Amino acid sequence: MFPYIPNTDIERKEMMDLIGIKSMEDLFSYIPKELRLKRELDLDKGISELELSGKIKAVADKNINMDEVVSFLGAGSYDHYIPSVVKHITSRPEFYTAYTPYQAEISQGTLQSIFEFQTMICSLTGMEVSNSSMYDGPTAAAESCIMASTSTRRKNIIISSTVNPETRKVLKTYGRFRGLNIIEAESDDGVLDIEKLKKLVDKDTAAVLIQSPNFFGIIEDGEEVGKIAHDNKALFIMSVDPISLGILKSPGEMGADIVVGEGQALGANLNFGGPNIGFLTTTSKLMRKMPGRIVGETCDVDGKRGFVLTLQAREQHIRREKATSNICSDQTLNTIGAAVYLSTLGKEGIKEVALNSTKKAHYAFNQLTKSGKFKPLFNKPFLKEFAITSNLNAEQINEELLCNEILGGYLLEKEYTKYKNSMLLCVTEKRTKEEIDRLVHIMEVI
Repeated sequence: MFPYIPNTDIERKEMMDLIGIKSMEDLFSYIPKELRLKRELDLDKGISELELSGKIKAVADKNINMDEVVSFLGAGSYDHYIPSVVKHITSRPEFYTAYTPYQAEISQGTLQSIFEFQTMICSLTGMEVSNSSMYDGPTAAAESCIMASTSTRRKNIIISSTVNPETRKVLKTYGRFRGLNIIEAESDDGVLDIEKLKKLVDKDTAAVLIQSPNFFGIIEDGEEVGKIAHDNKALFIMSVDPISLGILKSPGEMGADIVVGEGQALGANLNFGGPNIGFLTTTSKLMRKMPGRIVGETCDVDGKRGFVLTLQAREQHIRREKATSNICSDQTLNTIGAAVYLSTLGKEGIKEVALNSTKKAHYAFNQLTKSGKFKPLFNKPFLKEFAITSNLNAEQINEELLCNEILGGYLLEKEYTKYKNSMLLCVTEKRTKEEIDRLVHIMEVI
């Protein structure tokens, strides 16, 4: 077997001669002896590539993938159909192996694809400016709150308890080290309690953040929340499911100042939880406070259309204390995948996906609740996710479904202890009537 670091003894000697050392020990001589490990690393004996491949496959086979089950699980990651063209294009080596395109002159294709992503996300959200991408939806939300605090010079962030629990946890982690005060606003019947929100928002509020459709799949009153925020000179931030914007009023039309979201539904596989892609869009007024990077359109010396990275106000490019963010990279590959997905579907395609998901979700909801065995947890309009409750143990229901090759809903009691024996189910355009009917039948006979 050839070593993975293919330096010969001669090459190693040449390198050591160049820096004036006689051995590898000399290279680390400055490390105090009391800090050195005085034994061999506790590692397994080396194995061949063939053996390693078999070992990795054995571990992977313990997982359940989406080809083996029918999924009704959502809660932030969604089993939408991905057109084959997405993988075909993103698998091209010039995209698949690309990193951040620092050298614009040799990265025009990558930069153009990111620029087109920004353009389409702005069109979808009704906003004016987008950055190239964030790590995921939760980090995009956290970055938006930092952005709001910087813009308003205030420290209080009010976030609805109906926002995805993972997003709220990430925001609290970010906020702890940025001096932000994260205040959760209570909910009523699955939506933000507007009256309680009014009592929380004041002159110290930097932003109000809501999610719509929220974690329970319910549509929030964005316009009313935006008015409350703006009356107190705070920013209004919306976290959205991009697919929902195929049929819902855009956040820009509702007066949002910053719009963020998880873009996994835009052509990215579930991949057991990642990598994902976050998006962040805003108004021109707030553009210079944006984290990350923006790809801009320009002209070269010959007057030809070209693309460059612009407004790179992060710690790698300017003084650390002046940086808008220390976010270190972006999800370029998934960004390109999202651009391919959006351009493939177009406006009508996104609308069709959203409508089909909504219609099928309501069919499943009606079938599950008509007998009375399962009851709606909330009485509010929803899109593709809905919450139900019963006297049965929700975890046991999921176990029975899994035995029948169905991935059931999210157990709400994990994050909302008051909602015992309740689950959040998701229905996308992929689910057929036969699959939904099988879900209902199994749950009804338990």
